[in-house]
Amino acid sequence: MISLLAPDARDRLYAACANAVTEAGPERESLFLARLALLLFEQVGDEARCRQALADALEDLPMPSLS
Repeated sequence: MISLLAPDARDRLYAACANAVTEAGPERESLFLARLALLLFEQVGDEARCRQALADALEDLPMPSLS
């Protein structure tokens, strides 16, 4: 069963994630994100759902902007 986050929890986690990426720094950003994903995949425990999440994250991924 998939459990969705409440909007306010999603916003808090988004901010915490953004702060953690900043703390990791540009040189370790990719390593941090891959490690985080692996830890979360282990919590999900379903390879197919994890692969779908990867595909969903790539879909319509915007280019970074300075605005």
